This record gives sequence, C-alpha cells and structure tokens, in this order.
Amino acid sequence: MMQMGRQKIECTETITRRDPADLREIPIGNVVHFDREIVGEDMWSAVRDRLTEAGPEKTLWVSESEYRFSGVLMRVVGGLKPGAFRKQSQPHMQDFKAFAELGKDVREAKD
Repeated sequence: MMQMGRQKIECTETITRRDPADLREIPIGNVVHFDREIVGEDMWSAVRDRLTEAGPEKTLWVSESEYRFSGVLMRVVGGLKPGAFRKQSQPHMQDFKAFAELGKDVREAKD
C-alpha cells in the first residue's frame, strides 16, 4: 500500500534487476543495481538504484524514479505537485540509510 496524503493506493512491486544477485561478497569497484517496477491503479513507476563505493566506509547511492499516469486525477496531481513524489521518497531513503548504517529495522519503530 502506498499513501499520498490521505489517499491509499494498492500497488504491486516487482524487482526487475538485482545485480549482482548475491550481495554478500561484492568485488571492489562493482556497481550494485537494484531496479523495481511499481504498478497501481492509473499509475506506473520505475525506480533504478545504483550503489557504488565512494571511499573507505562510504557508499554513493544514486536513485532515479520515473512515473507515468493514465488516470485524470493522477495526471493532475503529478502535474501540479511533482515535488510530492520526491518528498514521499525521502523518508524511505532515510529508513534505508538507518538500516544500512545502524542496522536499525524501521518497521519495528513505526508499527
């Protein structure tokens, strides 16, 4: 379930790329790709994440999101409030950062 404001949208998320498949031992210099597709009523989204080593104990995370809307309401929201999608992504990115750096399972704190 995705939530934008008070509206909840049921979606299906499919992982379309995870490379390398085994994330336990990644050779130095390799780029990790994690892509997914999210489909819901009147919307489609693709998220492409790339993680690369940026130095000792540092990782560069580049995340690209693409949204397409087929319904009138979603097209209006997407056109008038494009920043809302970035704003919605930010807490998820912070949650992942807390997990990666601190081992914190944010699901325990929010539910």
